[in-house]
Amino acid sequence: MLDAHLPSTPAHPLTLNRAPVGSRLRLVGIRGGRQMTRRLLALGLSVGCELELLHHRGHGVVVARNGNRVALGAGVAEHLLVEVLA
Repeated sequence: MLDAHLPSTPAHPLTLNRAPVGSRLRLVGIRGGRQMTRRLLALGLSVGCELELLHHRGHGVVVARNGNRVALGAGVAEHLLVEVLA
């Protein structure tokens, strides 16, 4: 199990709900089916996009992408793999 205070690497990405608040992130993987991937695409989130983690809401998160804010529940956030950008 990865710890939120450990840096992520492409070989060891973090789940979105474990990333530190205020960090710039790159979405590197989606552990979900076609329906989840389509829903995320509709929200403007796809593998390779850059995000900023604004804050945690319980186990869910709020992220920013291109000036838009998106709230994601815990079930979705734990299926998204990210790497922290320098």
